[in-house]
Amino acid sequence: MRVKSILAGLALALAVNVQAQDMKAIQKIAELGTTQNKTWDYLSTLTGRFGGRLLGSDAYENAAEWLVYEFKKLGIEAHLEEAGTVPVGFNRDHWYGRMIGAESMDLHFATPSCTSGTPGLVRGHVVIEPQTEAELQRIKGKVKGAWILVSGTNSGWPIYLNEKEDSIRASIKAANAKLMEEMRNSRGQGGQGGPRPAAGNGPKLQTRPGLYARELLELGALGFIQASELPIRALYDRPMMADPNMTWEKLPKHADIKLDKSQYEIIYNKVKNFQDVQLEFDIRNHFKLGPIKFYNVVAEIPGSKYKDEKIILSGHLDAFDSATGAVDCGTGIGAMLGAAELIAKSGVKPKRTIQFVAFAGEEFGLWGAQAYCKTHAKELDKIINLFNRDGGPTACTGISVPESWYNDMVKICEPLKNLWDFEFTVTKSAPRRKVTSLGGTDASVFGMAGVPCVELRNEDYKGYGFNYQEIWHTENDYLNKSFQDYMEQAAAATAAVATGMATMEKNFGRGDVYQK
Repeated sequence: MRVKSILAGLALALAVNVQAQDMKAIQKIAELGTTQNKTWDYLSTLTGRFGGRLLGSDAYENAAEWLVYEFKKLGIEAHLEEAGTVPVGFNRDHWYGRMIGAESMDLHFATPSCTSGTPGLVRGHVVIEPQTEAELQRIKGKVKGAWILVSGTNSGWPIYLNEKEDSIRASIKAANAKLMEEMRNSRGQGGQGGPRPAAGNGPKLQTRPGLYARELLELGALGFIQASELPIRALYDRPMMADPNMTWEKLPKHADIKLDKSQYEIIYNKVKNFQDVQLEFDIRNHFKLGPIKFYNVVAEIPGSKYKDEKIILSGHLDAFDSATGAVDCGTGIGAMLGAAELIAKSGVKPKRTIQFVAFAGEEFGLWGAQAYCKTHAKELDKIINLFNRDGGPTACTGISVPESWYNDMVKICEPLKNLWDFEFTVTKSAPRRKVTSLGGTDASVFGMAGVPCVELRNEDYKGYGFNYQEIWHTENDYLNKSFQDYMEQAAAATAAVATGMATMEKNFGRGDVYQK
């Protein structure tokens, strides 16, 4: 990145609310962002040393402790703030699968988090799941020691075994049984001269992946295999992890495999044509005795004049673990820690408190953000803005702000205008709709409480071709899907804008942030 001269423009930026000393602090941060930026190192460490950071995992706990350690190294006070518990923990290790025999092939698959692995290398034949009671009776002698090919296409979730799903299955079975009886009666009438339904025109039976899952497991099935589009998405057993009554004894004991669709079809067609297919898997999914507490990481540089007023920089620390969570949300945590380092090295003494929060459990339902807002309920009306980064590894190319913020924000961002190989712009935005329900990021929790959540504008302005769907909760969420120049620029821009808001005399206010 090239650094253009910005000193000449600073004189134009001085005003009552943005003082010369404030502008020097912003300029210092901008300059450090181009010369002493460790954002990429932080992201590399987070993903390379800890990897996927599922809530309740050792990786999450280790990453949280590391964040506290890094903040304290920068001279920023930090601590772990309890945010809740999960009933059990989960750690993921190596996984391997192969079709064996004359046409052997390595299998490309993943498993949802919080599902069982195998007790070492396990080999078994393959059976296609039944969709009727009659089909189940025909194959019941073949189920023991078999991998079951289930219908449907993977959406990331496991084949659930819980009361709600059992009720749905029971309803489908009952409806199918009634329909089968009606069809038998109709055929019987046809045999006495009555009409028969035309082939293919009769009512269809309802199907559902794992319709006879419990019966198959009771008969000794090893686990389920479902087809998956690429890249493979792997989520977690949500009902189990949200159940406060979950116990060690209730943990699943079968594997739940999401297999590359092209390989699934090869195996399915072989079995359909009465070929014996043998598969072996070694899946090292390990549970941890709970309940396990989880924590937000909270750090702050206290304000010198308006200490109770806060500018918050945040991201979520937890990540799914079929990859390393480098983009979702390593790019939020890496940029946050990089921004903290730039602010700390600048030596700035902000008038308002600058707080850094790594939220827990965003992927489980914004749990960490909700816990924070509950713990700090009396402080929420003093939050000037929440800068929450959870949108990928793109660059920050500007900011859109309410009209009442505009003039001051233009002055704050003057040192950034021509710092990079694009023009950092400030634009006006109309008042936003009030947030009335939880959304896709932690910011929605704060928005429901009326906290401004004005974000920096993010763009892939160099055309690296970033596609969020390629990594979102999939096996592809690795460091190679992020971009060092974008990450360093995002940290510097966030640090500079947040510092500007924290150092100026004026409180930005909330008057026209949300619609009346």
